Parts: sequence; C-alpha cells; structure tokens
Amino acid sequence: MPTYFRRPNALKYFKHRTRTRTARSLFQTLLIFVLATAAFAAPKKIILDTDPGSDDAMALMLALNSPELDVRAITVVPGNVTAAQGLDNALRLVSLANRCHIPVAAGAQHPLYQKLITAEFWHGHNGLADIELPPSKCKVDARFGPDLIIQLVHASPHQITLVPVGPLTNSAVAIEKDASIVPLVKEVILMGGGISGGNVNAAAEANIYNDPEAAQVVFQAGWPLTMVGLDVANKTLLTQKYLDQLGSTHGQVNDFIYGAAKYLVSLSAKFGSPGTAMYDPLAVGVAIDSKLVEAPEMHVDIETRGHSLAAKRSHIGKGTSNKTFWMETTT
Repeated sequence: MPTYFRRPNALKYFKHRTRTRTARSLFQTLLIFVLATAAFAAPKKIILDTDPGSDDAMALMLALNSPELDVRAITVVPGNVTAAQGLDNALRLVSLANRCHIPVAAGAQHPLYQKLITAEFWHGHNGLADIELPPSKCKVDARFGPDLIIQLVHASPHQITLVPVGPLTNSAVAIEKDASIVPLVKEVILMGGGISGGNVNAAAEANIYNDPEAAQVVFQAGWPLTMVGLDVANKTLLTQKYLDQLGSTHGQVNDFIYGAAKYLVSLSAKFGSPGTAMYDPLAVGVAIDSKLVEAPEMHVDIETRGHSLAAKRSHIGKGTSNKTFWMETTT
C-alpha cells in the first residue's frame, strides 16, 4: 500500500448508526420531511456524492425536495453503474427536478486500485430501475468532482456536510489532493459498511467493497464521520403499503420515485423480503435530522478487501486506541 495512506494518529472514533426506531416511524418521518415547511434554521449545506443507482436516485430527490438541505453540488462516482452512466443519470435526475443551477460534476472514473464491480442486477440496465427519463436539459460542470469538493469546502469552511452514498473514491481523492479540507468539513454522513455482515458477501458491504482503499483513507482522515450502515438501513424498509401511498398521487418526480420503488420492492420480494431497504435515502434522512437514529461512538477500521470493522469505544482500553480491529473476509 502506498505510504500516503499511512497517517499517524489517524484512527479515530466514529459514530455508527446501529439502532433505529421502527421502520414505520422512520419512513413516515422521511416522507413528512419532504412535505414539511422549512425550519427556521438555515438549510444545511451538503455535497451529495453518488453513484446513481435507483436508491441513490431516491436519496437525491429526497435531498432536492427537503427544505432543511441546501444541495451545493452533486459529484458522481462509479459504483452501482459506470462513471459515464452515473453522470448521465445524475443529469437526468437534476433536470427532472428542475434544479439545473446545481453543479453536477464527474469524478473518478474507477476505484483506486481494483476493477469496478457494477450492480445492474439490482438497479436495472441503466441504474434507474430500467426507467428511461427524458434527456437532461442540464449541463455537466466542467470541474473534476474532487476539485469541486475542495473548492466548495474552502469557500464555506465549517459549513459543508459531505454525504457520500456510493464508494468513497471521490472523497479519498479530495483528501489526497488537499488534506487541509479535513478540519474545514463540518461533518461526513455516509452510507456504507456493516457491523454484523455484508451484502456483497458474508462480511462486505457494497460501497466499502467497491473501493476499500478509498474507504480506509476517508475513515482515517480524522473528521467527524457518521456511518449509516447495513445494520440500521436493513431495518428501514419501504413496503407495499408505502408504495401504494406513493402511487396514489402523481407528478413527474412522484411517478419516477414510484416506478423505482416498485422495481426495488418487487425485486426484494423475490428474495423473501417484505420491502426494500432505504439505504441511501436513510443517509440523507440522517443529514436532515440526526435524531432519526441513535449513534453510539465506535472505533472503525477498514480491512482493505472491503469490510468495515468496528468496536464500541467502551471495549477499547486505554492505550489501545491505535490498534486495528478487523475480521478476515472471504473474497
């Protein structure tokens, strides 16, 4: 591993979302946020780093329609689909939402050290549940995604929340290009990882698995980081009941969300699940309101074959904070 990944005193404690309220109350709260009146507090400035992706698309629409959030930019990373397909999807989604003033920038074209593994089986041939959205009226921002992150963080120090809901390649590249952004970022809220198991194999979650070296850089950077992992996201299900509610109203965005959700609910049913997990929308929901979930502090490290590993702070004795807690994975 290149030496620039070995940062002294880098291992920190991070929050991990392990306990939720009931799936019903969580999803109802997310829906309420979309429809609610803007709070008196100024909207939270976020950069959404995404690999669209059907649930990414739902997360993006939740962010764009939440008055609590001010989406300053959307950066695209390869993951669920290729970088080119993801960029096209992001532009179509932003156009559908009539938000062409928000910069949409292409980022890394591949993981740091390994071949990209896409997920068209789960997200459809185009990543958007096989739904063909109209061509985008929006134009791609010419800036490189990590450069855009760096620029916006410096322009608004201590105000930007990074919300990566795909592999962490863009965030890692931004750190490596300009590590001075780390203390200037307000917080990082990411979807990825898992304490009790994975969804790619028995141990690894897809976003971490797709670029574990990038994940290691991001988790060891030293900024405030909240990990919204499988343990909590798998409890947040969009079921047929909520799907029927979505289908009772219509509009361009509503109809798209309904179609994407229907695709995911139907696919999940084939595997015996009563609903589809709201992975990426939950991360955006936590950015809207951290009280949606409880967040015990944990020590997190990445085994670089794709598994995020954590130990509760109370289980790490004095003088052991720089030890690595990991489990062997099967690849």
